[in-house]
Amino acid sequence: MRSLLAWVGLFAVLCAAPAAADGERLQWPLRPRPAVLRLFDAPSPNWQRGHRGVDLAGADGQPVYAAGDGTVVFAGELAGRSLVSVEHPGGLRTTYEPVRPSIRRGQLVAAGSPIGVLLAGHAGCPGVCLHWGAMWGPASRADYVDPLGLVATTPVRLKPVR
Repeated sequence: MRSLLAWVGLFAVLCAAPAAADGERLQWPLRPRPAVLRLFDAPSPNWQRGHRGVDLAGADGQPVYAAGDGTVVFAGELAGRSLVSVEHPGGLRTTYEPVRPSIRRGQLVAAGSPIGVLLAGHAGCPGVCLHWGAMWGPASRADYVDPLGLVATTPVRLKPVR
């Protein structure tokens, strides 16, 4: 019995989703829920190559939505790429590219509100896709995290074994 309880406890810890800002879970930035074309690949050490976000399948001109409530901290061109960055309560920042912004810097956005439209041309994607990133802390010292671990999911309900 103790062994079973230990396994159940370990399973609960391993399956627990990481906390999002203020305990709120993020929403998908594309609708309907998109296919994930490329997963997050954290570099080690942090300055090495990696994939600091996920690539989500989309369509050229498709609306892109804020994943959570926040303030737009950047909307425009950066290094030849069009992107939007939203800072959420608690220090989480999400980025969306390539996106033609429909909002401006300093604007408050609600979870699920449109922030722009998806553009074709994200490097590394065979088709049109949204590169969606998430990081904790200021951009200069950001700790990149997998945004998929912050998305609201359907709760798991366990049934008793007979």
